[in-house]
Amino acid sequence: MSQENYIQNLFAERIGGKEFGKDNDIYKFEKIKRAKRQAKKENPDVELIDMGVGEPDWMADDKVVEILYQEAQKPENRFYADNGIQQFKDAAVNYMEEVFGVTGLDNETEVNHSIGSKPALAMLPSAFINPGDITIMTTPGYPVLGTHTKWYQGEVVELPLLKENNFLPNLNDLTTEQKERAKLLYLNYPNNPTGASATREFFEEVIEFAKENNIVVIHDAAYAGLVFDDNEPLSFLSIPGAKEVGIEIQSLSKSFNMTGWRLAFVAGNEKVVKAFATVKDNNDSGQFRAIQKAGVYALEHPEITEKTAQKYSRRHEMLADGLQELGFDAQKPKGSFYLYVEIPKGTKGGKKFATAEDFSQFLIKEKLISTVPWDDAGNFVRFSVTFEAEDKAEEKRVLAEIKDRLSDIEFVF
Repeated sequence: MSQENYIQNLFAERIGGKEFGKDNDIYKFEKIKRAKRQAKKENPDVELIDMGVGEPDWMADDKVVEILYQEAQKPENRFYADNGIQQFKDAAVNYMEEVFGVTGLDNETEVNHSIGSKPALAMLPSAFINPGDITIMTTPGYPVLGTHTKWYQGEVVELPLLKENNFLPNLNDLTTEQKERAKLLYLNYPNNPTGASATREFFEEVIEFAKENNIVVIHDAAYAGLVFDDNEPLSFLSIPGAKEVGIEIQSLSKSFNMTGWRLAFVAGNEKVVKAFATVKDNNDSGQFRAIQKAGVYALEHPEITEKTAQKYSRRHEMLADGLQELGFDAQKPKGSFYLYVEIPKGTKGGKKFATAEDFSQFLIKEKLISTVPWDDAGNFVRFSVTFEAEDKAEEKRVLAEIKDRLSDIEFVF
């Protein structure tokens, strides 16, 4: 048996076993990339407008970058950070109180840094999931917690985020058996991809549900600071009883334009935080201390997030207005990067869109506008307002161009 053949037989079942690498299915994001490349090749003189990017278009604040530069030169920062420096934990606790009104967090036992929120979500199932246990996920959504649940031979139960329920999950849809076997409940608000925001009343319902069914709540708050108009930032931990049932993961990626810096923190229930820290200590040796110290400055200056949110708010308004004029039911969200709109049934003249993927591919190929399709709970496309534009005038130009390109089509809804 050749070396290549015996290695093919050794892959773990969790990633496909002997069939690993043989799947010819193309993931939707790869389809988008291929369609974009082809569209640009066929239309070299036409600008491709990318409304699918899910990361900030701005650099991190100049002062944050400067602190990284300064701290990276200090010998004392070269060591392993392990489960984080106390200075960052202190800043995280103060940030939660100043921005979200969360009081009473212990800065030693109820907060811990993570190398981004994605690794935190990936590690948590190893602290809780045994074979046969359930993680409750919302769909459409970010799949990492569910993926790792399955890798530990757990089961994922999905609750759809439907327009008629303001894109909040209906916890009453779960069966008695599912609730008995469930250990984790994943939520994400403001939500990716729907842009929906949670309410205090919904979080109160979640806390009651978790207590009744002995379930740990994992709230992914990656977009929590990016809210618009008169809406105040809302943390799950600001609701009485939340710390008894779960944790929140706060990320610096979106709110502080630090996506590639990989810095986040887990806060909340002491036992859950301790379990995460234990698993983390066996996975990594901590984020570079200089990055954590730059993160301290960011957390101490929430006005950075407020400035960023003003930009997204402005772009959302223009995008929503333009799409509404074209017939779309486009409503400006209360937070996040994302405008989530239901697709048309087709165009006057015979073009039909059976799925969001059909419509998304049409936009790329025919109009050189890239979006992300979601067919998990209805047929929607996600527009992101993180497209690159140097100033307000450029923002207006890009969004006017989108409207102009679509104006010659009469959509049927």
